[in-house]
Amino acid sequence: MIKLEHVSKTYEKGVQAITDVNLHIAPGEFVFIVGKSGSGKSTLIKLLQKELQPTHGKIMVNKRDIGNITRKNIPAYRRNIGVVFQNFRLLQDRTVYENVAFAMRVVEASKKDIKKKVPQMLSLVGLAAKYRSYPKELSGGEQQRVAIARALVNEPKILLADEPTGNLDNHNAWEIMKLLDEINKRGTTVVVVTHNMDIVKAMNKRVITIRKGVIVSDEEEDTEDED
Repeated sequence: MIKLEHVSKTYEKGVQAITDVNLHIAPGEFVFIVGKSGSGKSTLIKLLQKELQPTHGKIMVNKRDIGNITRKNIPAYRRNIGVVFQNFRLLQDRTVYENVAFAMRVVEASKKDIKKKVPQMLSLVGLAAKYRSYPKELSGGEQQRVAIARALVNEPKILLADEPTGNLDNHNAWEIMKLLDEINKRGTTVVVVTHNMDIVKAMNKRVITIRKGVIVSDEEEDTEDED
């Protein structure tokens, strides 16, 4: 599903973000990526999204070398990857329904498919009754649920979540993680970058720890706090 071979990324002025990373994530896995701020976690996510190009090495996603994807084909590649961010990134002037539907319109889905799938996704994330609401009328946890629905509505094989609970209180953080776990059980590969080690330890998933751009541990079960 995801395979990195000797991947390094160097920014301007010689800043080394990640160094010689080798990583394999199988289809259907749920993986946490943890580490201190500046350790290279977000760089890794951006490389998988193809927001960044590695300085060295190869990245394979769904058996495809994404280094060979041309700029015009990047949107098509990203249709198979859903992304959830810490700050939600919702369209404030559009309703919950319209925010989710927008992701389908971008890929030119039919009106029939939009009318069918958007309510299904809102039901999955527990917001079917709030489809007419605007983001400012929702709690932080509800806004993140909308973001997750939007990320999943095109049925991507992979969901990348970059600090999805960073702006949430403990209760809402747990609710979002339960939702991601349910999504994973339905077959989606889930990769979560987080600082919340209490959640990481409790969920008993594979944990990859990055320190100064290098993978220092890769554990199938709970890990010690690297922060």
